[in-house]
Amino acid sequence: MNDNKEIKEDTSNLEDLKNTKSEKERIKDDQIINSNEKSVQKENNDVATLSNDEKTVQTKNNDLNKCNQIDGNIPPKSKPLKELPIEKKPFKEFINDYLIPQMKEELQKFGKKIVEIKLENNIRPITGDKCWYVYCSIQDTCNFWLSFEKDDITSLKSFTLSRFNEKPSVLESFLIDERKITLKLIISRILQRLNGQKLLGIN
Repeated sequence: MNDNKEIKEDTSNLEDLKNTKSEKERIKDDQIINSNEKSVQKENNDVATLSNDEKTVQTKNNDLNKCNQIDGNIPPKSKPLKELPIEKKPFKEFINDYLIPQMKEELQKFGKKIVEIKLENNIRPITGDKCWYVYCSIQDTCNFWLSFEKDDITSLKSFTLSRFNEKPSVLESFLIDERKITLKLIISRILQRLNGQKLLGIN
C-alpha cells in the first residue's frame, strides 16, 4: 500500500515537474516571440525612417529642379546699350540734326539772321569739283561753305568765305591738324573764321 502511494506521489511530482518545465518553456518561447516582434518592429521603424529620409531628399531634389527650371527660364539681364557719341552717327544725321541746328543757335546769339543753311552734294566754289558741303548765307554779312571730301566728318575739309554779294576767292584748309573732330570744335572754328574777318561784331 505504501509502495503504491509512493509511486503515485512520484508520478504526481513528475507531472508537476513536467508542468513546471512546460511553463518555463512557454515563458521562454513567449520571450523569444516578444523579442522577435520587437526586432521586426524596430526594422519596420528603421524602414519607415529611411523612407521618410528618402522622401525628404526627393522633395529637396524636386525643389532644386524647380529652382533650376525657373532660373533657366529667366533671360539673362542685358546691358543697356550705350548711346553712340553724335560724332559717330551717320554723316547726314550729324550734319542735319546737330551741326546745322547748333550753328543757327550760335549765330543767333550774335544777332545774325540766317537766310539759308543746308547740306548739299554739289559743285564746290573755286575748285569746281563735286563734294559734300554745308552752305550758309547770313543776311547782310557773308556766305560760307564748309566742304567735306567724303560723307565723313573726319575726311579732309576746307572752308570758303565771301562777303555778302561777293564771289568767293579763297579756299582754306579746315581742321587738318586735329585728331579728334567734334561738333563743338567744328562750330568754334567756324565762328573763329567769321570773327577773324570782323563779321560777328565782337572785335
